[in-house]
Amino acid sequence: MPRILIVIGLLLLLAGLCWPLLSRLPLGRLPGDILIQRQNFTVYIPITTCVLASIIFSFVLWIIRR
Repeated sequence: MPRILIVIGLLLLLAGLCWPLLSRLPLGRLPGDILIQRQNFTVYIPITTCVLASIIFSFVLWIIRR
């Protein structure tokens, strides 16, 4: 368990350091993501982004477990 927490912490640190590069990716603005804007509120439902992240995460875990 401590090893997993260290790896997760390092990944979060790496993502934080690479944030300027990651913000240029079109994630969050993919076709299929729903954005509803009204005068007083905004609702954002990232359906396509979540599906893509799930596929990538599943593939990475499949590679690690092999």
